Amino acid sequence: MVHEWALAESIVNYLVDQGLRRIRVLRLRLGLLQGVDKEVLLFSLREVASMQGVEIGEVAVEDEEPVLKCNTCGYTWSMPASALSDEEREAVHFVPEAIHAFTRCPRCGSRDFTVVKGRGVSLVEAVPG
Repeated sequence: MVHEWALAESIVNYLVDQGLRRIRVLRLRLGLLQGVDKEVLLFSLREVASMQGVEIGEVAVEDEEPVLKCNTCGYTWSMPASALSDEEREAVHFVPEAIHAFTRCPRCGSRDFTVVKGRGVSLVEAVPG
């Protein structure tokens, strides 16, 4: 919950910094490699917003599947969330670079790749209201 609370604080602080205190619709994108618990994030978001006097209406959350690109052969592939075990997902949650220990390029077998999508939390849109 600590991780999600910190993310919620960052989102609300950003909204306040932008002068947004009443949000009709908030759209977020969660990279699945981040391992964020959506329910805990939504609870934390509402609590932090309330504590800072920010009103948030609808919150829409979309998942972003991981997309990886091999730095050796240039191959780009997507990785379903189920490709990692629970223990591997937990390791990547705390240290995202750990993904290199658990995944190889399906074309050439290299562990030298870049995470193109699927990490982090993005605020896609905040509709005032």
